[in-house]
Amino acid sequence: MKQIKKKRWSDYLWIVSSTYFILGFFSIAYAWVGLLCLGTALIVSIAGGGKIWCNSYCGRGQIFMHVGNTFHLTRRAAPPRWLSSKFFRNTFLAIFLLTFAEVIYVTVLVAQGLQDMHQTIHLFWTFDVPWNWTYTEAISPVHAQFAFGLYGLMLTSLIIGIVLTIVYRPRTWCVFCPMGNITQMISKAKAKE
Repeated sequence: MKQIKKKRWSDYLWIVSSTYFILGFFSIAYAWVGLLCLGTALIVSIAGGGKIWCNSYCGRGQIFMHVGNTFHLTRRAAPPRWLSSKFFRNTFLAIFLLTFAEVIYVTVLVAQGLQDMHQTIHLFWTFDVPWNWTYTEAISPVHAQFAFGLYGLMLTSLIIGIVLTIVYRPRTWCVFCPMGNITQMISKAKAKE
């Protein structure tokens, strides 16, 4: 008889990630919560947790598992080896960091009054998608500008991850996820201490 694995509280973190994306669709102010997820992964790794965040607590990875396993939206094909190559992972991390730096730069320009706030999210580092219905004056234009940029990054990675789940297998995104790559680098550096 097959033994049923008992669910832990952490098995439901996909609900938190899903809620993040849903709330960000209605109010860009919620995009700031994304920093909590990114920061927690780094703190856990720096504190000696290694990649436990990625392996046990990442709600986005759990979303990919649900898309693939629960909804059976996956081919279960092996992804190409180059996706997990060190060169690709580091190149993708560099693109992610440059894009995040651009988000900060544009936010600073808005803060200095040198540029108006863009009520768009930047998808796939290329497309500005209007997202103006999500902005309310409850947050300042500066805070909103950063939120639009962060939400665009987070939504881009979610879409890429879901597409890779469908085309290949669940959690294919995790092979080259920028946060996973950073936490792996932190783990390796801590192991050398």
